[in-house]
Amino acid sequence: MTAKIAYDAVDIGTELPAQTFPVTRDTLVRYAGASGDFNPIHWNEKFAREVGLPDVIAHGMFTMAEAIRVVTDWAGDPGAVVEYGVRFTKPVVVPNDDQGALIEVSGKVAAKLDDHRVRVDLTATSAGQKVLGMSRAVVRLA
Repeated sequence: MTAKIAYDAVDIGTELPAQTFPVTRDTLVRYAGASGDFNPIHWNEKFAREVGLPDVIAHGMFTMAEAIRVVTDWAGDPGAVVEYGVRFTKPVVVPNDDQGALIEVSGKVAAKLDDHRVRVDLTATSAGQKVLGMSRAVVRLA
């Protein structure tokens, strides 16, 4: 696969379609099984509170993975992402109810680089708080 977006079709400031990703306790248990990360802060409310957290929190890598989906869906090819990094700034708190939490992600082209690459800056929030900082991806476009 190759990116479906042409380098010449984007400008600095081009906004990617924003997405919202629901997260429930069920999501966290499934992710723990897939990743092998069974840290109790991600599934045990009592333990999470004992270590000073407000409640169970989503895995940082899960949050990071959900955020990059905005870029891979836009580019049309996950392999087009050549660099990706974030700083974890706040946890995604996931209450034990039917609603869970939402991770809201938006992105925009922040720089045009050489070799048909662009830098996309992402903003990821949950419950009105920024949960990822310095979230940036470099993407090779068509």
